This record gives sequence, C-alpha cells and structure tokens, in this order.
Amino acid sequence: MSSSAQPSTNGGSVQNFGGRRKPLGFMANAMKRKQSFIQFFAMTGILLLSVRSVGQKYRIHNLTEDTVALKEEQEGLISRMNNIKQSLLAAAALEPTGAFAAKLRLLFGEESK
Repeated sequence: MSSSAQPSTNGGSVQNFGGRRKPLGFMANAMKRKQSFIQFFAMTGILLLSVRSVGQKYRIHNLTEDTVALKEEQEGLISRMNNIKQSLLAAAALEPTGAFAAKLRLLFGEESK
C-alpha cells in the first residue's frame, strides 16, 4: 500500500522514488566488486614497480656511460697538464739565472734535477 520508500539496488544502479535509475557511485560500486578492485590495484602497483625498475636500469646505464666519459676527460686533462708543466720547465731551464726554474720546481713539487 505504500510506495517503495527505500531505494532498491539492481545491478549497477539504484532506483529512486520516481522510478528512474541512477548509476551507483564509485565507492558503492567498489564495495560491490571488492575482489576486482583489489586485483586491479595490486596489478597497477606491480606495473608501476616494473616501470620504475626499468627507469632505474636505464639511469644506471646512462650513469655508467657518463663515468667512462669523465674518466677519459680526466686522463686528457692530466695529459695536457703534464705537457704544460714540461713546456714551462723546459722554457724556464733556458733562462740563464735558473731562478724561474727553481720557483717552478717548488710550485710543481718536483725535486731539482
């Protein structure tokens, strides 16, 4: 004798007083299909971890390449520095007083030859 005062749930919608159906909200749908949502969130988490691992793998690879390039650059700079040092000492040795050569040897930390 009374009209349906409480909404009834059918499938994925709720029937309200006017007889029209409105879709369930996100939380109501999640509670109804709890197992599926748990699986979805677990698989999403696994996917994100996999993507992160791949990103870290390529980052390590790039850092290794950068390390090799920096070592090569360091070797080149050491070689240039040694060449400059030898050229300065050779030019200073040509000076008749030898004072400049002595100061360079002190500066470079070398013993007199």
